[in-house]
Amino acid sequence: MLTEKKRVALFSVIAAMFITAFKLVIGILTGSLGILSEALHSALDMVAAVITYFSVRISDKPADEDHNYGHGKVENLSALIETLLLLITCFWIIYEAIHRLISGETVIEVTIWSYIVVISSIIIDFSRSRALSRVAKKHNSAALEADALHFSTDIWSSTVVLFGLIAYQFLGWYAADSIAALLVAVIVLYVSYQLGRKAIDVLLDKSPQYSTKIVHEILDTYPEVLKYHSLKARTAGADTFIKFNVHFNPDLNLREVHAVCDRIEADLKSRIARSEIYIHPEPAEISHIETEMHDDIVYR
Repeated sequence: MLTEKKRVALFSVIAAMFITAFKLVIGILTGSLGILSEALHSALDMVAAVITYFSVRISDKPADEDHNYGHGKVENLSALIETLLLLITCFWIIYEAIHRLISGETVIEVTIWSYIVVISSIIIDFSRSRALSRVAKKHNSAALEADALHFSTDIWSSTVVLFGLIAYQFLGWYAADSIAALLVAVIVLYVSYQLGRKAIDVLLDKSPQYSTKIVHEILDTYPEVLKYHSLKARTAGADTFIKFNVHFNPDLNLREVHAVCDRIEADLKSRIARSEIYIHPEPAEISHIETEMHDDIVYR
């Protein structure tokens, strides 16, 4: 049975295949360069959707002997690949738009099918983008977030083509399509940069500041925790891995220390979804602290 993530990713592949084929057929029949360009853009998105689908399938696999922290980073790698594909598309749009503005070569064949294919594409892209975005936020999926961005950029690019068709047919403004395309490309470049940086941060194990802040907040509420240090956190797909050392009164017995650690772990998991917590308890003895000499010890 398909999970929600796999199901929405599979529907995106089907939608991308339909949109690409529809645009390609109409573009060839009408000879519209704008629609053919959109077909190329959609084909690139179709490749991205396929990558997303397989990355979601792999990322949901549990940890094994070779991948002790699971397969979540496949999603972040997929998001980075999709970002690169999106950047390639943007640079191609910018090149084509500038070339048309300089040369003045703008050929748009307007028929009823031109409007049908573009409007249909906008409706499908809008529905898929919303569905992907909703599931991406629900499951903290980087791959689905990137796929949602792809479909949302298709909405803008299709709207640009629609605007160009109308401006050409009714206003005789040949440069409208190219100017609008440049504006959309600039917006997509900025969004792609943000998404790509986020994927790279995860792949390079950058510490998630939101999670570490929560750890500090929760540990500060426990009077049993005299000191804590060596806090490390990393994310992989939707999972967050956190480890740290805590110092307790050496007079506490093992059962008491274990009970406190269990409560700390439960509190952290209630605020950080899909988190795995590792706590190393230590006695708060002077000799023990001096041998460690941690610069990041937080005293209570």
